[in-house]
Amino acid sequence: MNKKLLLILPLFFLILFNGKKYEEAVIDRLSVPVNLCLEGQDCGSAAQASQSMVSDTVAVEKVQLSEGSEHTIKMLNSGDGGQMIFEPAVIKVSKGDTIHFKAVDMSHNSASIDGMLPSGASPWTGQMNMDISVTLDTEGVYVYQCDPHVMMAMIGVIQVGEATNMDDIKAATNTLKSSFVMNAERIDTYLSQL
Repeated sequence: MNKKLLLILPLFFLILFNGKKYEEAVIDRLSVPVNLCLEGQDCGSAAQASQSMVSDTVAVEKVQLSEGSEHTIKMLNSGDGGQMIFEPAVIKVSKGDTIHFKAVDMSHNSASIDGMLPSGASPWTGQMNMDISVTLDTEGVYVYQCDPHVMMAMIGVIQVGEATNMDDIKAATNTLKSSFVMNAERIDTYLSQL
């Protein structure tokens, strides 16, 4: 087998299965939550079943306002939130605060996403492998990405002051999701934390 192919193949599987072992990825994709009732058992009404499903739902922890006027977001290949992430992925700051995007791991940048900024906000595009600092003077929600890894949903969300443009951001999420080949739930998860 070609030596280059042998080097690339593990990376391909890492990306395809988001760092999980093949067996775990297959089980995750085949697992379907099912309520099973045997003949003669009282399975309850549909309302009871949906009520029990609601009680099993995990509460989303809301992000609190970050202290200070300068904040650091790391660009990482891997972290607590998975592969190809910004850390923290969701942050709330005050109007006029500065965000420092740090290229901790190589082959990343930070770039605002057209249509996912507050009206009148200045867009930004950082160079590959370079730190960039951005001062956010317009109140609202900003969604940004790593250009080479957007298909892996390497995105982040910043709320500056009040979320004045949340309806616009939510309306634009389907277009953004269409560019993802994995981790499509990230944008919804991140927005739910605001």
